[in-house]
Amino acid sequence: MSGFLTRSRDLRPPREATLPRDQQQWNWQQAGRPAALYSARPDGTVQCHLSPRNCVIRPGAVGFCRVRANRGGELVTLNYGKSVAMTEETIETEAVYHYAPGARILSMGNIGCMMNCDYCHNWQTSQARYVEDRSVHHYTPEQVVESAVERGIQVISWTYNDPVVWHEFVLDTARLARRHGLVNLFKSAFYISLEGAKELCEVIDIFSISLKSMDPTFYKRVTKGQLQPVLDATAYVFDRGKHVEVSSLLVTDANDREEDAYRLSRWVLDRLGPDVPVHFVRFHPDYKYTQVERTPVDRLERARAIALAEGVRYCYLGNVYDHAATNSYCPRCGSLAVERYGLVASPVGLTADARCRTCDEALPFRLLARPDNAALAVVDVDDRDRPVVDHEWRGDVKAVHVEVTSAASATYEVVVRVLGGASDGREIKRVPVLPGAQYRFIACKSASDDRGVRVQLAPDVHANLYEVYDRAHFPTNTILEIEHSSDAVPEAAIRLQGGSRA
Repeated sequence: MSGFLTRSRDLRPPREATLPRDQQQWNWQQAGRPAALYSARPDGTVQCHLSPRNCVIRPGAVGFCRVRANRGGELVTLNYGKSVAMTEETIETEAVYHYAPGARILSMGNIGCMMNCDYCHNWQTSQARYVEDRSVHHYTPEQVVESAVERGIQVISWTYNDPVVWHEFVLDTARLARRHGLVNLFKSAFYISLEGAKELCEVIDIFSISLKSMDPTFYKRVTKGQLQPVLDATAYVFDRGKHVEVSSLLVTDANDREEDAYRLSRWVLDRLGPDVPVHFVRFHPDYKYTQVERTPVDRLERARAIALAEGVRYCYLGNVYDHAATNSYCPRCGSLAVERYGLVASPVGLTADARCRTCDEALPFRLLARPDNAALAVVDVDDRDRPVVDHEWRGDVKAVHVEVTSAASATYEVVVRVLGGASDGREIKRVPVLPGAQYRFIACKSASDDRGVRVQLAPDVHANLYEVYDRAHFPTNTILEIEHSSDAVPEAAIRLQGGSRA
């Protein structure tokens, strides 16, 4: 792939803290680039038109998101190319079940957000006041696309905090990705203007929309946003033929009533249609909302039953294991179409043209041809010469990010195997690590009796592990930096609240 820049990784330590953490002026905030979708005003202020918030920003100030600023009467974006570590995951991570089941994706997460949900699972990076330099990596569009292509990854996912406020970088990178035959996925709460949604439609193939609630008061009070613009933007991209799936995080004692499930299901049916997949997703306590437990599974099951009774044909439960409601079934004959366990999926009952193998019913799935093998020259290593890191699952925490850093002069593969159970030692995946590079990927529980994973490294390749509490969670603290206080509330949220450790 000619024309790509040499990759770089910003691994600088954070600046010495002399102010409270939420008042720091970190290095990542200093440089800005021209932003789109704004108007300049005679008094020197600018009005941002990216989100329905339409922030009016004074010279030298920032908008609600804290990553769009007024510099000399012009709007600039402070987070162009600034990201959490790119991470290889599977498409199911994004609550996308009907597009390329089981496909590997390259997840890209930005800094900042146009909302401030009380229960945010990624508040350490979505709320810019908490973002430290050590969490920020710097990428060019070319580096992102090159990383996907050289590894045979077909889908780039714009995800984690919320990609709306990453608008300029998403557009530039997604355009380049399309020129190289890649698919773009936008995982978002979609609090965006129709003008912004229109620009995204030019480059985005899949929209996974996180619909927080059907209650406008809930939106205003809990998310600091508005409901109607989210519905309008979702309908807009659906009407333009984009693949859309809708998910709702059922927050314990907040939006997990039967009425909530009924209203969401009715809107999907009335405005989008019965074949649009709906996902009811289990919540873990985080950020400012830690006084409750994880969502009881029976509440998710009841929400799903309501959706199916109303006429939704495909309704799933997220962040649950060992549950049949993660699978896809043919609505005509009931046969298993896609089998899932955690984040592992296999289209066992689908033909190559997305028909049911049992009754030949055409099903609303989009399948991708398998990519050619990535053209990376990998040096073989005998398993006996591989350093080993074992990680055991802990309660409801059944996934881990493995971040590998290479000081080697050759490309090696990191091998991940099942730890424990009937499949003990079975190989799960092989991940190439280029010389001098850093790369992050997810490993998760893949069978009911798995105890954990064994990560087999290579000479001069080192690893940090980060517990992933749920599929939308991007962890910023390694397992060595935290105390295992709870499998429901991450350590950082406990520290934020000033709570005690069990």
